[in-house]
Formats: sequence, C-alpha cells, structure tokens
Amino acid sequence: MSRERNRWSWSSHRRRLHSLSRSNRAELQFPVSRLDRLLRLSPYAQRLSSSTPIFLAGILEYLAAHILDLAGVEARSSHDVRITPEHVQRALDNHEYLSRLFQPGAFPRVSAMPVPEDRL
Repeated sequence: MSRERNRWSWSSHRRRLHSLSRSNRAELQFPVSRLDRLLRLSPYAQRLSSSTPIFLAGILEYLAAHILDLAGVEARSSHDVRITPEHVQRALDNHEYLSRLFQPGAFPRVSAMPVPEDRL
C-alpha cells in the first residue's frame, strides 16, 4: 500500500510521459519519420506540409497490407503455408488496378518542370 501511495504522492517526482513516435501516434507500422527525412531531401521539400509523411505512410501501409492479403489468398489457393514472391506476383497480375499500377511506364518521368505562362 505504501508503494501505491508513494507513486501518486505530490512529493514524488513528476511522472515522465514517454514520447510517442509519429508512427505510434498515427497508429501506423510504416516509419513516418524516415519518410519525412527522405521527402525533405527532395527539391520540392518547401511545398510539403507536416502531414504529408503521415499520409504517405498510411497509403504505403494500406497498399502493402492489401497486396499481402491478396498474396495470402493466392498462397492458400495453391495449398502453401508461406507467401512467396511468386504468390505476390500472381496476386498483382490477377488484380485489375494493381496490375495497372505496377506495370512499366505507369509513371512516366518528366524531363523538365512546366513553366507558368506569366513567367515567359
């Protein structure tokens, strides 16, 4: 009982709250701080909001979970216990939107930024 009393007494030190990472605060598994660091290295870092890495981590986590779920279905259909790269590839090929997303040339590289007409 004395231990309980000392923990909550005013004379004891204030309880230090442990700092939570941004991933924990957003309840995400993907590293928000690492994505923020990598996004800040890009030339358009001035245009990013503080919530951009959180949003990006949520999107990446959703995509990874969805792909792994589809790959798990493929693994079960082939009577396997483990998900192999072949199961992931078959899951991506069989899904209409994901196959379009991961096909070559889905995101063409832009050679130069367009210049607004008022600056010409």
